[in-house]
Amino acid sequence: MTVKKVALLTAGGLAPCLSSAVGGLIERYTELAPEIEIIAYYGGYAGLLRGESMLVTPEVRAKAHLLHTFGGSPINNSRVKLTNIADCVKRGLVKEGEDPQQVAADQLVADGVDVLHTIGGDDTNTAAADLAAFLQQNNYPLTVVGLPKTIDNDIVPIAQSLGAWTAAEEGARFFTNVVSEHSSNPHMLVIHEVMGRHSGWLTAATALAYRKMLSDFQWLEEFGVPQLRRDIHAVYVPELSVDLQSEADRLRTILATQGNVNIFLSEGAGVDAIVEEMIANGEEVPRDAFGHVKIDLINPGNWFGKQFGPMIGAEKVLVQKSGYFARSARANETDLKLIRDCVEVAVDSALAGVSGLVGHDEDRSRELRAIEFERIKGGKSFSVKANPWFEELLSEIGQPLGQSIIH
Repeated sequence: MTVKKVALLTAGGLAPCLSSAVGGLIERYTELAPEIEIIAYYGGYAGLLRGESMLVTPEVRAKAHLLHTFGGSPINNSRVKLTNIADCVKRGLVKEGEDPQQVAADQLVADGVDVLHTIGGDDTNTAAADLAAFLQQNNYPLTVVGLPKTIDNDIVPIAQSLGAWTAAEEGARFFTNVVSEHSSNPHMLVIHEVMGRHSGWLTAATALAYRKMLSDFQWLEEFGVPQLRRDIHAVYVPELSVDLQSEADRLRTILATQGNVNIFLSEGAGVDAIVEEMIANGEEVPRDAFGHVKIDLINPGNWFGKQFGPMIGAEKVLVQKSGYFARSARANETDLKLIRDCVEVAVDSALAGVSGLVGHDEDRSRELRAIEFERIKGGKSFSVKANPWFEELLSEIGQPLGQSIIH
């Protein structure tokens, strides 16, 4: 297969890798095959459905390295499920009676695209795989090569998704400032809500990164700046059950002895309990086009604050979310190396006509390859047993490990 034209799109939520991945793909094609035309659909699948694209000009190619210095996506994202016809019609992306997959396919055909690079999570890339299959059934060959973007690090069987390391580091940096709020009120409960719908990896990794940052500080315990008041006192993730009463008893003692309590909470840790409570109260549970609960609207951090605040005797509860701060950052050096490695394989796979999602395949000794789309799934749980550093972290802060609730 001769590749004459390549298209790029980014979709889903942001992650600290999108801009760099776009830049890396442009750089790699310019290095290996500068004759190949590159376009970018503006606004993810919404842009594809509308036929809105941007040409990667020689001027852009010459400055593509600058994209490594920015967060966000230069070609913008959107959350669109091509198989959710009603939602696409409602949003004006297609007309009544049109099939979004057919509209997208027709646009790719009209644009003469041979390779589509999707940069996103499991929803983005499985949608791309469905689209490729749809096109093949209609005798139009399309190679689809995805790059795994999610700060939750929860794509099966990808060992490490792009941007997750940076998000953990940025979330930790966010809390180094927020934690100082404990000095604004006596007996204060500070809850740091971290993104992570199904997986606690980001919360755990953010906690680890934060405690490493604390080890670099010099403390003035004699004059109101002891490490204990800025340390983490609890970390709650979806994979482990939380006994509210026993944890309240433990945290009440900490509050009484040092004057504040700091909790790192994965946003998915309390979702099931909150949804059950909403249903019991006859409330409608808000969901997006993919059927996911809209976590930002149900506020798990506030729910935990309402539970723990009175139970531990906190005079004030402060809930702060680091998600948008962390996911909008530029990629750090560790992620930049991972992005570069994945981009090289992605372009090689595209030129060879091999579709798949590029990543270190956990089922094949972590080989970096284009993994077959049919093996890609979301919602990978954070394995506490496979990450002994997390159990060590909980032991250091005096929190019982708790019971696994992953079956």
